[in-house]
Amino acid sequence: METVLKLARILFLHLDNTIMPMKDYQLGEFEEIVILTVGILSNAAYSVAIKDEIESRLKRTVSMGALHTALNRMEDKGYLKSFAGESTEERAGRPRRYFEITALGKKAIQHAKETRDELWSAIPKTIWQSNLAGI
Repeated sequence: METVLKLARILFLHLDNTIMPMKDYQLGEFEEIVILTVGILSNAAYSVAIKDEIESRLKRTVSMGALHTALNRMEDKGYLKSFAGESTEERAGRPRRYFEITALGKKAIQHAKETRDELWSAIPKTIWQSNLAGI
């Protein structure tokens, strides 16, 4: 039953996205970081690897609770999907949960990139010519 509800939600989001503009599906800052990191890790995107990659690249601490909340939220939105890997002895026989970006997730990160690019290009060049020595 849970699988049917997830599929129905994904279908709803997909159909809703064809009618509603992409601005209704904006990513929060941390969601954007997480989904980009899933893309960077590709086939090796499981929670510990995602956490380690974010901490390494951004020099910021990430709690597993916040990461799992973001991963679950984006999976519920249809931006990510997860699948179980092989069971390992080091995990007491439990499989790792891997994540990959869906087509809808790719649209969301493309929208985020385009939005940021538009904002960056709108900053007057004179701003960058100011003296930044006081920083």
